[in-house]
Parts: sequence; structure tokens; C-alpha cells
Amino acid sequence: MSKEQLRAPRGTSDILPEDQKYWRYVQYIFSKIALKYGFNRIDTPVIEQSNLFSRGVGEFTDVVEKETYTFSDRGGDSLTLRPEGTAPVCRSYLEHGMQNLPQPVRLFYQFPMYRYERPQAGRYREFRQAGIEVIGEHSPIVDLEVIQFAWELVSQLGLSNLDLIINSIGDEKCRDKYITDLKLYYTNQFSKLDHPDCQRRLDSNTLRLLDCKNKNCQELIKEAPRSLDYLCEGCLFHWNELLEHLDSVGIPYRIDDTLVRGFDYYTKTVFEIVPENQESQNTILAGGRYDGLIEQIGGQPTPGIGFAIGLDRVIMNLKSENKISIDENYVKCFVAHNGEDAKKFAVQVVTELRNNGIRSILGSPSRSLKSQMRYASSIKALNAIIIGEDELKDLKLIFRNMLDSNQEKLDLNQIIQKIKTE
Repeated sequence: MSKEQLRAPRGTSDILPEDQKYWRYVQYIFSKIALKYGFNRIDTPVIEQSNLFSRGVGEFTDVVEKETYTFSDRGGDSLTLRPEGTAPVCRSYLEHGMQNLPQPVRLFYQFPMYRYERPQAGRYREFRQAGIEVIGEHSPIVDLEVIQFAWELVSQLGLSNLDLIINSIGDEKCRDKYITDLKLYYTNQFSKLDHPDCQRRLDSNTLRLLDCKNKNCQELIKEAPRSLDYLCEGCLFHWNELLEHLDSVGIPYRIDDTLVRGFDYYTKTVFEIVPENQESQNTILAGGRYDGLIEQIGGQPTPGIGFAIGLDRVIMNLKSENKISIDENYVKCFVAHNGEDAKKFAVQVVTELRNNGIRSILGSPSRSLKSQMRYASSIKALNAIIIGEDELKDLKLIFRNMLDSNQEKLDLNQIIQKIKTE
């Protein structure tokens, strides 16, 4: 009786060897820029207490209401697989006393997230993000730095035809008035809110009505109150200074007064980087300021700002655009051998090659010399060393260029130097 073949859970995927080069490339570029900007890496647990997200992200957000993987462990504690990175980083900031360090604290991360979503291209139930957080500084100059980092990142990754869109949604001093008027506007238009989620959001999360993609809601959004018209003096000063800084460094941007983010912790500056002329579900990178989050999860009022970039979606775009020349990490040298003594010497040869940082593979002793060479061709090895009885006598090894089949007899040191200068 045959058993059913097991597969990865829906919405998850294996990162196969042929795709690893894209992941190494993207993670390297991100880490290089993060270190250049003075950030230090942090990794948080894949599970957190569930109330971190209900208190921090928001009890009535789509993520907390519909998308978290939440469960009770054997001790009865409610735990949640990490659905986003900012709240866990802020929890760690508080728990480990980072508020006592010189401020601001600059942290970056690269790790998987989990949300129960309908799987589609670029959106998975297990997905990977990289992000940064700057905690402990109010100044709009930090907003600029975060946006500069984001723009440099997508540029260095080779992504093209992107728009930076920005908005300000104010803070606790001015947003209540805005939300009150926004709710009144939509209450008067309630008969046109034909989607159940929109009707529910009217009371629970009014700002999210501005993010609805329903056709009727899109028409309502055009006439809805604008957050920029409600900014208090402090928020307006912050907004105008940020725009001045963006203009001064030449970063192009588009103001979109309907832009909101899906989490309750955002204040003032919010931004996204999206493909030109495409809707926000294709967002490549998104972030903003969250000056009330630390207080929401038990700390003192502490400003913060950051962004996250979806690595799965970035890599999907890199592969589709096919613009990036990525080091394939070809096997630099394959060591083939024929005979028992040659096999023993081949072990020493491949060890010395690897000690010199040369990516090498040793031929299988169960295969003939001819079969070993066919295997070297199939894995696209750049070079091969061939060791037989004659080569053992004078320690002059056959060194073959696998691309043009030219070969010569050299000692091992000569071969190592030749490979290193390729």
C-alpha cells in the first residue's frame, strides 16, 4: 500500500538551491547598507505572547483579527507566530533595557513572518522580511534617513520603475478630530459601503476605509476628508521639514493623502515604495513612524520609525526582470581520480583547495573516471583536476579548463594560483 506523498503546507515554499543565490544577494545588499547606516542586527523569537500584537498592532486590525497563527501552549499561555517585526523589536528594546543606551537605538532584522492569508504571487503564509527600526528620536531628519535607506536599498537591488509615496496621518493631538470627521463622512455614505469589512471598519478602524480597493469605496475615498488638512502645528512642522529634507537630497516622492498603514501603531509619517501605476497590494516596501507603540506595550513614551521590505516579492521581481548579474557560485574545481592511491591523494588535494577558499567537489569513488567527468560537466564546474597513476609519480596533475577543454600539467600550488587569478 503506497503512502500519500507529503507536501509543504499551503502558502509556504522551499527555497531551492538554484534560488539561494537571489536570497544571498538580497540579504547581502540589505546588510551592507544597514551596517553603513550604523544599524546593529537583532533577532527575536518566532513566537511571542499574543497580547503583544493585540496591544501593539491593534485588536481590530486585519492581521490580529483574521491572520495570526495563535495557539495555547501546554502551559496554557496564548502564543502567536510572529506576523510582523516592529512590535517584537520594540518588546526586546524594553525587555533588555535598551532605553538606557545612547539614543536613538538603530536595529535591523531579517527573519520569517507568518500570516494566514490567501496565497497568491508574492504573498505567502510564511514570508520573509527585512527591516530597520530607529527608536528614541523625534526629529524628521531621522524620517529622512529611514527613507534614504529604503530608496538606496531598492536602487542597489536593481529594482526599477518604482514610486515613493508618502503621507502624514498626524498624532494623538490631531488625529481624533480627523477620525471623527472621517467617521461622520462615511456614516452619511453608509448605504454605499456594500462590503461587510468596510461596514465593520467604520466603528472599529475608520482609517482603514481609505485603504479599501472596492470600486464603490474608491469613489468615496476621492471625496473623503484629508488627513493633511487636520495636522496640528507640531505634526505640520514635522511634515513640512521632512518634505524640505527630501527635496534637498533629491529623492522623488508623490504625496498620497489616502495612504494609511494597516497597523494601529502608526503616527505622523507613513510611506510605501510601489511599482509605478500599480495598486498597493503590490507594495515592495512600507513603513512609518510609531511614536506611541512603546507606551502601548508597557514602556515610557518613546518615538520610533522604521520600514520592512518583503524579500519574497523582491526576489520574484528580480527574477522576472532578469536584470541582475548574480554570482552563480559555480564549482571552481572538480577533483577526479582513478585508482585507490589516486583517491587517497585526491582527498588531500581537495582539502588543500578548500583551505585556500576554492569551492571544490571530490569525485565519487563509486564512479569511473569517465563518469566523474560527465558529472563535472553536468554541475558546470569551471575546472577539473584529473589524478591517475602517472600524475602520482611526478605530482604533476592534469588541470583542465572545462569551458574550452584545454588542459596542462601543473603542480598543486600552480593550480591554486591559476584558479585564484581567474
